[in-house]
Amino acid sequence: MSGIVFFATQNHDAVVDFYVETVGADVWLEQPDCTVLKHGNLLVGFCARDRTDDEGIVTILADDRAGVDAYHERVGAAATEDPHVEKTYDIYRFLARDPDGRTVEFQTFLDPEHSV
Repeated sequence: MSGIVFFATQNHDAVVDFYVETVGADVWLEQPDCTVLKHGNLLVGFCARDRTDDEGIVTILADDRAGVDAYHERVGAAATEDPHVEKTYDIYRFLARDPDGRTVEFQTFLDPEHSV
């Protein structure tokens, strides 16, 4: 299965810049009012609208804990917590907010079988 998750955004340019410049995503497709980004096997689209979809979480996977720590450093003040182990899910992660206030999770699986 493959697909794209789309979000309405009031801050299209700032949101796209955040994911491209800070997170490291690439522009995969540019449409008249939507930009589809690719990061690894994630395709996510942001469409300019008069409202923001801020339900759910965009999760960015890192190869290891060092990768999560590097993301934490890169997002700076956008981070809402420090990286930590979440034992329930056997992950190392932290949360941040994109320019629209959407929750972004940066994580790695601690079980090597599920690493990216």
